[in-house]
Amino acid sequence: MADINFEPRNCNSDEFKEAVCIDAARIYDSCGDKDCLSDLRVCFTDATQPIIDSAYSIKAQSVEVLDVLMDVEPVPFNKGFYSVDMTYFFLVQLEAYTSPVTAPRCVSGLATFCKKVILYGSEGSVKTFTNDQNIPQVPQPQRYLPRVVVQVAEPMLLSCELCECPCMNTMEGCLVVPANVSQRFEGSFECVLPQRVVQVTIGLFSIVQLEREVQMMIPIYDFCIPDKDVSGTVSQK
Repeated sequence: MADINFEPRNCNSDEFKEAVCIDAARIYDSCGDKDCLSDLRVCFTDATQPIIDSAYSIKAQSVEVLDVLMDVEPVPFNKGFYSVDMTYFFLVQLEAYTSPVTAPRCVSGLATFCKKVILYGSEGSVKTFTNDQNIPQVPQPQRYLPRVVVQVAEPMLLSCELCECPCMNTMEGCLVVPANVSQRFEGSFECVLPQRVVQVTIGLFSIVQLEREVQMMIPIYDFCIPDKDVSGTVSQK
């Protein structure tokens, strides 16, 4: 049997092969922003709010973006433009000092922030069907809308403040929290009457994009085959 001389080709080859049509997500419009979210109120569950009520001091630890809810609507009388309403959910980690002689207690709270942008997303008037079993075969109206992509850098917890609740005897209403967010916390956010509240300042950098699936012609040079050997040894048992 003749030996086959297999030589991997460089991925950066300049030899043009052919042009092919692919499905790709084209970005029609995008925007980036740096926000300083000051005086955001942190909500606590019925399990952690008593710790905040009895604390005399708090210390900021970290903040994390748990989820971003997005709602896209066409802008009336301005074809191709869409308004994007976003709600950010932040997991805020704090240390609460309840006594000068005891160690601080770690407490997790939830802060929210709403933002709206208007971007160009082109016009779409087609229904897409596929034989993928994971995708419903019934066309959905939202398939006409462009897809929203939100990229969020790691936020910064700049400051936190513990203050008396201005509405101790009244309730502003129960906080509606998505299931995937509420499961990260112990207890429930419903019907919590705080005596003290926490306000934080968060630094946030985000990029919002509107994109649609389109067909594009791209040049093909060659298949990308690795030209490096695997380093290290393989142990045999």
